[in-house]
Amino acid sequence: MSRRSSRSRGPAAARITSASPCPCGLPAAYGQCCGRFHSGSAAAPTCEALMRSRYAAFAVRDAAYLLRTWHPETRPPGVDFDPATHWVGLDILDTTEGSAFHSTGTVTFRAHYTDDGRPDSLHEKSRFVRHEGAWVYTTAVFAD
Repeated sequence: MSRRSSRSRGPAAARITSASPCPCGLPAAYGQCCGRFHSGSAAAPTCEALMRSRYAAFAVRDAAYLLRTWHPETRPPGVDFDPATHWVGLDILDTTEGSAFHSTGTVTFRAHYTDDGRPDSLHEKSRFVRHEGAWVYTTAVFAD
């Protein structure tokens, strides 16, 4: 997911609390799931965990987290959140490598959203590498 911008958290962020279901789709509260990565109290241990947390960051409009987890060589100056876009679900379709024992990995996913109320989805294969000991997003190939 490589949408770019400079806007900060918007109304969607206000609706999600630490006790809310996590936007990434795992059966955990946001504070115990992706919220701990967003706050910096934990680091994503795998590429899939980073992908899920980045999707959740789009859902809660956490630009700082997205930029912090983007490789410095491919990181944009900002992240743009379209106020008409609302992220509504994530399907992880495939992963390669990306565990604690790897230095690279990929995650193929379909992210579901509405744009001005119209449903749509983004199908992407994201690439991740370890940078200074942490997983970071590098690039993506759009599948559709």
